[in-house]
Amino acid sequence: MDVDPRQYEHVTINEDDIHDVVLSYLVHSCFKETVESLTTCTGMKQPAGCLEDMEKRKRIFHFALDGNALKAIDLTEELAPDLLEKNSDLHFDLLTLHFVKLVCSRRCTEALEFAQSKLAPFGKEYVGKLEDFMALLAYEEPEKSPMFHLLSLDYRQLVADSLNRAILAHANQPSYSTLERLIKQMMVVRQLLSQEHGKDTFLPFSLRDFLKS
Repeated sequence: MDVDPRQYEHVTINEDDIHDVVLSYLVHSCFKETVESLTTCTGMKQPAGCLEDMEKRKRIFHFALDGNALKAIDLTEELAPDLLEKNSDLHFDLLTLHFVKLVCSRRCTEALEFAQSKLAPFGKEYVGKLEDFMALLAYEEPEKSPMFHLLSLDYRQLVADSLNRAILAHANQPSYSTLERLIKQMMVVRQLLSQEHGKDTFLPFSLRDFLKS
């Protein structure tokens, strides 16, 4: 049944709901000071253990983002002891950050030894990924190799984000913020509307443009 979109024009949005969406994003992203400011200004209650948890996750996230994966692993094991043991993919990805750091420091022998002792034991299902990383050792300038993306900030960001979501899920908290879920739902609805009314009806969705608007 077709729904007239005009019926939603006068729907009011509860300010408390907006605050909840913003708080969810801030907590997820470990913006501790901003959370404190928001809750103070609005009178909202902070989730139990919120600030302490955020501080720990923030440290872990930034260690991973900086490529200090071994420190990130140590702190993760303190905060969520069995997390990496049960998530081999994430554990492997974190260890590759340390391998990449050794490669970028031109400590190739140490990188090879690390791959043999820490990465190879993950088994056959990781051989393809391991070969991609090992290929970096064949280049004097790995930044110019076909696998240069493995050295990038984008790759470290991807692993750090995955680690943050895994820690949240381990603590029985949402692994994605409310804002992220709303944007994903909006993108799905937009795609369905495009399919229903024709490909040229809507321009492709751009998150960057959306956030700028």
